[in-house]
Amino acid sequence: MTKKYTKRPLIAVTTDNKYVSPAWLAICFGIWLAGGKAVRVCSKKPKDAESFDAFLISGGSDIDPKLYGAKADPHKSYDIKRDKLESEFIHYALSAQKPLMGICRGYQLINVIKGGDLYTDISEMRKKTKNGIQLFPVKPVTILADTKVSRCLGGLTQTKVNAIHHQAIKSVADSMQAVAYDADEFVQAIESRTPHEAVLGVQWHPEYLFYIASQRGLFTWLVEQAISNRQTDR
Repeated sequence: MTKKYTKRPLIAVTTDNKYVSPAWLAICFGIWLAGGKAVRVCSKKPKDAESFDAFLISGGSDIDPKLYGAKADPHKSYDIKRDKLESEFIHYALSAQKPLMGICRGYQLINVIKGGDLYTDISEMRKKTKNGIQLFPVKPVTILADTKVSRCLGGLTQTKVNAIHHQAIKSVADSMQAVAYDADEFVQAIESRTPHEAVLGVQWHPEYLFYIASQRGLFTWLVEQAISNRQTDR
């Protein structure tokens, strides 16, 4: 007989080391609404990856360009310890077949770990979209129909999202597929090509759009995948 688990699944959420993190609080709330329990993990307070049912790699500072074969900007500093921690968690999630989701930086890092690369700065490449921070959903995005991301968003193929980034995916990893684009054709979401591999990521920040039902669907997907995976494994 399959044992029924009633406890909320534990979702590891990787973040920076800042004492106050609005993104973490918003993600924690989104995961709680979806039925999960978020646990913050950062390089100052690492935790054992094996204790989690799923993983969310959150947004933040730029990834070290050396990870995808590009030159580092000498005027910028990179969080090498965070890169290392999140890379290890991504590798573990993939090898253990645990659900994995990335937001902004996290989605970019998943692509990099799987063999893709990034544009280090798209500011001069934008033609139809704006630079700068846009917390509210003002940027139109087109989503491929019948994909994991579209289903998470309630079947939408057109939506508006926020934009808090100056980097973007350049080449999508072979094992992943691009499933959403903005008006400048920059990739806005990726997911695994393998139907049963629970891996996806978005360039935007759904944690700041928790008041929109379709955006909450991304957290619901992660929690549901965690519950399903936990029951199968145990």
